[in-house]
Amino acid sequence: MSLMESRLRAVAQSRAPAFALPGSGSTWDRFEAFAEWAADDLSLARLAEGHFDALAILNEAGVPAPGVGTTYGVWAARSGGLGVTARLESDGWHLSGMRQFCSGSGMIDRALVTAEAPDGYRLFDLDVAMNVVRVLPDSWVAVGMADSRSETVEFGGPPLPESGAIGPPGFYLDRPGFWFGAAGVAACWYGGAVGLLLNVVESQGAASSEVVMVSIGRAVAAVAAMRHVLRGVAREIDDDPTDASGEAQRRSMSARQAIHAGATEVLGLVATAGGARPLCHDRLQAQRAADLYVYLAQHHGAQDAAALGALALKEQGWS
Repeated sequence: MSLMESRLRAVAQSRAPAFALPGSGSTWDRFEAFAEWAADDLSLARLAEGHFDALAILNEAGVPAPGVGTTYGVWAARSGGLGVTARLESDGWHLSGMRQFCSGSGMIDRALVTAEAPDGYRLFDLDVAMNVVRVLPDSWVAVGMADSRSETVEFGGPPLPESGAIGPPGFYLDRPGFWFGAAGVAACWYGGAVGLLLNVVESQGAASSEVVMVSIGRAVAAVAAMRHVLRGVAREIDDDPTDASGEAQRRSMSARQAIHAGATEVLGLVATAGGARPLCHDRLQAQRAADLYVYLAQHHGAQDAAALGALALKEQGWS
């Protein structure tokens, strides 16, 4: 067992399966835990966020929680010209195809996997050891987020029982929790920025230059703003756990835009304040910077901003 797998299992076992489900009244506790793990190790936070997001999805579908100790991931990336299909036959669901960015490959027990089925876009709960038939060699050569093991895998193996389909067609994208989970990812971005800033602050002395202090001050303000945004989103999720208002998408996308911008700013300010030395001589700080850069790159940038703008034009009272 790798060190990262051991750490993930320890995190999973330290929390009950119902750990601060989004909308439970303790969503900020959930986001704060993600941020704390991210400040320490973004790869660990990525895997932990995926595990607890999977448990929240199963809860939303009314599926009993798995036993404590079973680790999960959510493999739903749609990129690279690859795809996963599912067909229902007399013996159950047959999955085939390939998917990139399968975080936790070789480490987690089970995964929630999206696939195109004849009746629509579906979500499946599968046993990784049984239904991942191949991992593409050298499909995750990243320096940033290296320990997340987000490899490209091929699906096959024995059929899944009909109960392996989670929710009806369209469930994964249409449920309110999709946007709650998207905000949880932003909590990891925020935590990664906090970890970078703490390292720089701890490394500076009283004789640091005014230029360094300016960069640190700006980074502190950016971190405080990100925290304020996250706390607000968490409160709004708890106030409207079923998204009766229909505002979950806009709230989450707004938060992600703001936190992505703040974390990107902190990356630059930390480099200005600390200079090249910590990024070259401090292995942990260098890894934090590389990890955050890669993690932030999963944001769809201009595409998401355009979608948010369209929502603002469509909705009333968004301000």
